[in-house]
Amino acid sequence: MRALISVSDKRGVADFARALTTLGWEVIATGGTMKLLRDSGLKVLNISDITGFPEICDGRVKTLHPNVHGGLLAKRNDAEHLKALKDNHIEFIDMVCVNLYPFRETIAKEGVAMEDAIENIDIGGPSMLRSAAKNWQDVTVVCDPADYQQVLDELKKDGTTTAKTRLQLSAKAFTHTALYDSCIAAYLREKAGLNEKLFLDFDLAQSLRYGENPHQQAKFYRHSAAPVPYSLAFAKQLHGKELSYNNIQDANAALNIVREFTAPFCVGLKHMNPCGAAIGKDVVEAWTKAYEADKVSIFGGIVATNCVVNEAAAALMKPIFLEIIIAPGFTEGALAILQEKKNLRLMETDMTQNADKSTQIVSVNGGVLVQDLDLETGAVAADKAVTQRQPTAAELSDMEFGWRIVKHTKSNAIVVVRDGATAGIGAGQMNRIGSAEIALKQAHANGINEQLVMASDGFFPFEDCVALASTNGVTAIVQPGGSIRDQESITAANAANIAMIFTGLRHFKH
Repeated sequence: MRALISVSDKRGVADFARALTTLGWEVIATGGTMKLLRDSGLKVLNISDITGFPEICDGRVKTLHPNVHGGLLAKRNDAEHLKALKDNHIEFIDMVCVNLYPFRETIAKEGVAMEDAIENIDIGGPSMLRSAAKNWQDVTVVCDPADYQQVLDELKKDGTTTAKTRLQLSAKAFTHTALYDSCIAAYLREKAGLNEKLFLDFDLAQSLRYGENPHQQAKFYRHSAAPVPYSLAFAKQLHGKELSYNNIQDANAALNIVREFTAPFCVGLKHMNPCGAAIGKDVVEAWTKAYEADKVSIFGGIVATNCVVNEAAAALMKPIFLEIIIAPGFTEGALAILQEKKNLRLMETDMTQNADKSTQIVSVNGGVLVQDLDLETGAVAADKAVTQRQPTAAELSDMEFGWRIVKHTKSNAIVVVRDGATAGIGAGQMNRIGSAEIALKQAHANGINEQLVMASDGFFPFEDCVALASTNGVTAIVQPGGSIRDQESITAANAANIAMIFTGLRHFKH
């Protein structure tokens, strides 16, 4: 029995090859793999010993030879195939252990030259994998070091791998080459200015109990690229029951809000909308203000904070029925308190700031929509005021806070805030005045009737929102501007002595 080994990922390969030789296998290797195995004290054949031809073109050509692919592709139960091998002095190759040049890792390096990327396009490796995978009934193909032990266990037990295992390994090999080729294609298409194809690469993270509703099946996939911050797909679950489809959607929405803030911040979220959010001097104050903003809606909701949860914060959170708490970390004391609640999910998530330029993909019937993540928020600056009155420093701070919250509230969205905390939120209404009425009603129900700041995700099409604000304690408004009737809103704000800023940036969230 003969195995051909040529790997870029050399984890465990020496031990794998040694175990094969102990079982009586003859090992063939190429280039760096051969050197590693020989340096490990193993007797291995050089691929040139099999092909009778030297490696040429800086190693670009070494395995593309009939003595390799004939030995892989020949059917063991086909007389004509067997005769062809005998007539041409070709021997069977019964196993291929190959993984490919690190193309994805190469192009991920900052400033990598296209020439370096091209040199990391593997040609012989995919050819060997495909040949072996096609002939899976007779050949075992291994492209993942995680499969070494299973292959060895079966060889030790029966002298061969099972047909089931060979088929599974074949499927993995074709997946390996398909993803590899799609990565190359995506890179070259970008360089060539082609954009009519979209390649997706996701791995199953979790099979879910059901989707949005119990009659819907669902699965959770994570991107195959390196982990990114503010991602539930790469978070660590420290406690609690399995995440649900709706949990994941809500948690993702919460993380997108948290990434807006560097000051201590906490948000409660329900059905992908914030129900209470606040900044504070520490996690305890941020949580307290966020909870006080809406004690009713937080029931059964999600909490996310950019602070490590300590014992004091955990003690305040524990009495409230929450589905998930998301944080960059939990102290041992906080874990001890919160883990007393059997089902409460505790998620430790990387919240390091970065310039993530990934895209957002949303499915529609028969297709997908793709857009850049809405990461650009922009500062709310006093010099963008369009009214006679400039905002005070306190109003400007609340405008900045409200602008970052309303960005993540379903359109049409109105958020009113005071002292770095939400006072009322109106989300997802079919008209903007309806959202304003909801937000102001909630603020007044909380006993907050004056010195309110209003934020709107889209422009005011009429002066009605300003008129409503003027009679309900609002002293400053931040909105994108851009309506053909902007002057009506400006005139109404001036008449009510309300400061108003146009950001010039819209944040619809459908």
